[in-house]
Amino acid sequence: MAMRDAILNFSKQFKYRPKIEGGKVKKYKSYLVAGMGGSHLAGDIIKNIASEVDIKIVSDYAPEKVEIPKTLIIASSYSGNTEEAVDWLNKSIQSGQPVVAIGIGGKVVEIAKQNGVPFIQLPDTGIQPRSALGYSMLAMMRIIKLNDLLRESKRFNNILKAKETEEDGRQLAQKLKDKTPVIYTSANNYSIAYNWKIKFNETGKIPAFYNVVPEVNHNEMTGFDVKEKSAHLSKPFHFIFIKDKTDHPQNIKRMEVTEKLYRDRGFSVESLELSGETKMEKIFNSLILADWTALHIAVLYDLESEQVPMVEEFKGLI
Repeated sequence: MAMRDAILNFSKQFKYRPKIEGGKVKKYKSYLVAGMGGSHLAGDIIKNIASEVDIKIVSDYAPEKVEIPKTLIIASSYSGNTEEAVDWLNKSIQSGQPVVAIGIGGKVVEIAKQNGVPFIQLPDTGIQPRSALGYSMLAMMRIIKLNDLLRESKRFNNILKAKETEEDGRQLAQKLKDKTPVIYTSANNYSIAYNWKIKFNETGKIPAFYNVVPEVNHNEMTGFDVKEKSAHLSKPFHFIFIKDKTDHPQNIKRMEVTEKLYRDRGFSVESLELSGETKMEKIFNSLILADWTALHIAVLYDLESEQVPMVEEFKGLI
């Protein structure tokens, strides 16, 4: 499926009703999401919108023995074949650690079936993992038993209007031409900044970076205190401040002051305010804009926006 179609059809993912197969999953005190790239983005966002849930994201291989008391491992691999997620699944089974698998098929579903491990098999619609965020989030919320959020998510099929923000994305892409974006949010909203970065990397095929306030005020911003002999190093950057009225008042102030300091030093700066009735709606509205911006960046550079050939080349080499 073309990236444009994936963006336009994103809201339809919220019609999906995930089903746990291969056994029952009880509620746990803690959760560990083992996944890479687009397969852990849902976990990042759930950490943001469900702060009462103890959830940890691990994007690495598993230890030789997995022993984490009162914790359910969620081995998440959209393709089903991501070796780090497969590693967590296998070692959790070998260690007797509670585990559940998520994927469209592949090794994680096969291993789960062979070992009597519960799993959710996602719909295989031909989209990239980063575009399947709705499916992945619904599956994780089903496993973690976030029933209120599952009920809320049913609305998104009707209220997320992707087409309406395409022109905003096109205009932002024009501003980012020949620039390297740096995305800033509050620490609470780091998952939004990280998702924007991923979309710029994978869809736009450009370098992009992110950081969070207040941490940025203790180190990174000093690298942009432009000095004559190093000024050329800062020229390519364009800063995107993603603001949230519900952030801590001091972080709101920090964002405003940081933005002013950057503008005073001649940097290109964009300020975006999160909009929506709920935290989850705000996040998805922002990420749809990120999708459009990244897509139109690819168009500006005449690049293919959907596939990730360098990732596939890397996999072949290892």
